[in-house]
Amino acid sequence: MTVNSQDPYAPDYVDPDRDETREWQQSLDALVGARGRARARQIMMSLIKRSKDLQLNVPMIPTTDYINTIAPENEPEFPGDEELERTYRRWIRWNAAVLVHRAQRPGIEVGGHISTYASSAALYEVGFNHFFHGPDHPGGGDQVFIQGHASPGIYARSFLEGRLTAEQLDGFRQERSVAGGLPSYPHPRHMDHYWQFPTVSMGLGPMNAIYQAQVNRYLLNHGIKDTSQQHVWAFLGDGEMDEPQSRGLLQVAANDQLDNLTFVINCNLQRLDGPVRGNTKIIQELESFFRGAGWNVIKVVWSREWDPLLAADTEGALVKLMNNTPDGDFQTYKTEDGAFVREHFFGRDPRALRLVANYTDDQIWALQRGGHDYRKVYAAYKAAVEHKGSPTVILAHTIKGYGLGPSFEGRNATHQMKKLTLDDLKTFRDHMRIPISDAELEAHDHWAPPYYHPGEDAPEIRYMRERRAELGGYVPDRRNNPTYIDLPPAKAYDHVKKGTGKQRIATTMAFVRLLKDLLAQKGWENRLVPILPDEGRTFGFDSFFPTKKIYNPHGQHYISVDRELLLAYKESPQGLLYHVGINEDGAAAAFTALGTSYAQQGEIMIPVYLFYSMFGFQRSGDELWAAADARARGFLVGATAGRTTLTGEGLQHADGHSPILASTNPAVISYDPAFSYEIAHIVESGLERMYGGNHPDPDVMYYLTVYNEPIVQPAEPDDVDVDGIIRGIHRVSPAQGGPAQAQLLASGIAVTWALEAQQMLAEDWGVRADVWSVTSWNELRRDGLAAEEHHFLHPAEPRREPYVTRKLADAPGPIVAVTDFMKAVPDQIRQFLDRPFATLGADDFGFSDTRAAARRAFRIDAPSIVVRTLEQLADQGIVPTQAPVEAITRYDLMNIPSPVTETAAANE
Repeated sequence: MTVNSQDPYAPDYVDPDRDETREWQQSLDALVGARGRARARQIMMSLIKRSKDLQLNVPMIPTTDYINTIAPENEPEFPGDEELERTYRRWIRWNAAVLVHRAQRPGIEVGGHISTYASSAALYEVGFNHFFHGPDHPGGGDQVFIQGHASPGIYARSFLEGRLTAEQLDGFRQERSVAGGLPSYPHPRHMDHYWQFPTVSMGLGPMNAIYQAQVNRYLLNHGIKDTSQQHVWAFLGDGEMDEPQSRGLLQVAANDQLDNLTFVINCNLQRLDGPVRGNTKIIQELESFFRGAGWNVIKVVWSREWDPLLAADTEGALVKLMNNTPDGDFQTYKTEDGAFVREHFFGRDPRALRLVANYTDDQIWALQRGGHDYRKVYAAYKAAVEHKGSPTVILAHTIKGYGLGPSFEGRNATHQMKKLTLDDLKTFRDHMRIPISDAELEAHDHWAPPYYHPGEDAPEIRYMRERRAELGGYVPDRRNNPTYIDLPPAKAYDHVKKGTGKQRIATTMAFVRLLKDLLAQKGWENRLVPILPDEGRTFGFDSFFPTKKIYNPHGQHYISVDRELLLAYKESPQGLLYHVGINEDGAAAAFTALGTSYAQQGEIMIPVYLFYSMFGFQRSGDELWAAADARARGFLVGATAGRTTLTGEGLQHADGHSPILASTNPAVISYDPAFSYEIAHIVESGLERMYGGNHPDPDVMYYLTVYNEPIVQPAEPDDVDVDGIIRGIHRVSPAQGGPAQAQLLASGIAVTWALEAQQMLAEDWGVRADVWSVTSWNELRRDGLAAEEHHFLHPAEPRREPYVTRKLADAPGPIVAVTDFMKAVPDQIRQFLDRPFATLGADDFGFSDTRAAARRAFRIDAPSIVVRTLEQLADQGIVPTQAPVEAITRYDLMNIPSPVTETAAANE
């Protein structure tokens, strides 16, 4: 075997000196016999460390035995009253199951999930009783990402705490039909005083937790808030870890040494349909993955009842069985009984079988998984919060449906089981020791077994509340009382409103210039946070690199290749730019954490996430939906927008539909501005709405599409229609020489084509047309739909007129609407304009070519607008019927201009 081989277990390995090897093995055996396994392990670890010094290139062993990481002799004393805590945990588990069962009663049947919380109750309760800091803790509150399907247990705890009533529990999954009804899962959008984070979309919880921990450190490093005592907890499922987002960003936490972050993975070995890994072992797989990513790994596999057996396992037979038994078997064992486990687990090795020779079948059955043992879980949590230098993952072995009885425990269908028979209720009642008699259960409707609460003065309730008071208040608890900062003065926007004279710049660059001006305002130096998933240079952010710097908690410890250049790349713990690398989902998670800091930390941060518009909502739509659920605020900027404007890039980059995707998110206010002064007013309005403290609905995200095609940015006109810009439409060029005969509506870069078409219509065809900049097709549609909804519900009241209808009421003629996006974008307002309405848009896939060629191919350029307008007018008899035919010939509309033709035309 060569010294550089990474596979010491290769089958073709030939030992060149077996006798010498045997002597070393015998020495290790003697060490174990004389000093024990713990000392032998220390020696082996020291040898592995020494092997690195000698450059032997011994590969790291990524997994340990299938036993607890923390040995019994190293476990700390449990600080609480375990019996008292276990007592009210049983009450919580009963109430959680009853809550879901009652929600399945005839006539309601909204369901819920019983088994997830049943498997993870101890994991949560140890946290609630001893670790989770509430918002009133002197060091600040923790952020706890609660697994979505466990919500019934959290509601049940709040019921005992006095935060929720029995009536509210009965309103589970009935948010509108029951006053105070509870959402199915953690949804801050619908329960904003309670839930901190939406988590039920699998994979988003791990990602958002990582960036929440990172943002906490960002705030600390910038002196905005001391978050050094806060901890981020993410409760996850082993099945959820199959999602790419669950594992794909682990290196971020390791690279930043986020020891303020702990993942608790509930390894009940089951996903919704069956085993997570039937033939192998998910805990071992996750241990290997996390350790390889640089995390501290703590396994909580077995309860204290196994400790004597493992201590007696001097030959390693039991550990070997544990290592070799696949998860599918472990799942099956918990659906059988002690005799079955004796035969099929211990019975596979006579040495292991002898260890339980004096155990009854009931005693074997009582050997539990570690995730249900308070002392084992407490030891793991304490080790996690005390560990420094890296994030921690706790892999806790549990049973799905634990304690619910043989009909639920470990069954493949347990996730979908929502109701209990009367016998199930009695069995569960007995197991949980709930003081409810058979008569009480039988007297009630089977669908309405009673919740249990012992009364406000019960010692268990007092203890529970005292624990939370000592830890800083109840969790979850979302508060919205940030320290507001003064908004930038009006003069901060003046430079961008002045236009660019003869200089040509794209709206992307105009936005970046505005951002610089805002950052220059007092108090805003570190509140506006640009988030970049790479491509910062493309968007004009290279000028920020040497002055604002890139955030890196470790600073910059290398010699930068461009250190002598004016625009050198510089990293710093106080860097402003939140550069996440080529990582749109991570950028969206950072946006969420920064955009909710007003609630999570009481500090206003304004995230400004710039991305290729094609890779925003299309790639991270689920993450941005969760951001809306979390009530994030901030600016999303889809740069290099449009299907034809990002010249040459082609199909995968050519965005023709992000405004449509954005329109599906109710919390997104979407704009497609044409000019820099429009951007200034939109941003000013957005800051006022989100952070001014006066708007009734501030929890929104602004989405601006900006382009990379340089144009002369006009100065803001003296009679600028600010209300029109904000609400979605304003006239930028009225018809000359008489009343308009047609209306040209355009957005973004297409406004320049409409202005060119206006001139061509006048000069070539004697047609007068108005040109309107539609800054937001989406907002115009929402306004129109709101007007229709009002009339639908209040037919006796005067009909409301949609804003766009009122705006164009005195603007005669047919409408031609054009965009660099697909036709569906302007078609959003068609129903509110009772006149001929034609759309021009870039439907179909994009492709690589010049802008002029692409626009002609999609028939959205100025000649296409002219022809479409003439067709509309010809239909009304305003121009000759041959006019559009002549225009098609005149402008050679059926042919794509070649680059040579374009160059010649530009030189004329």
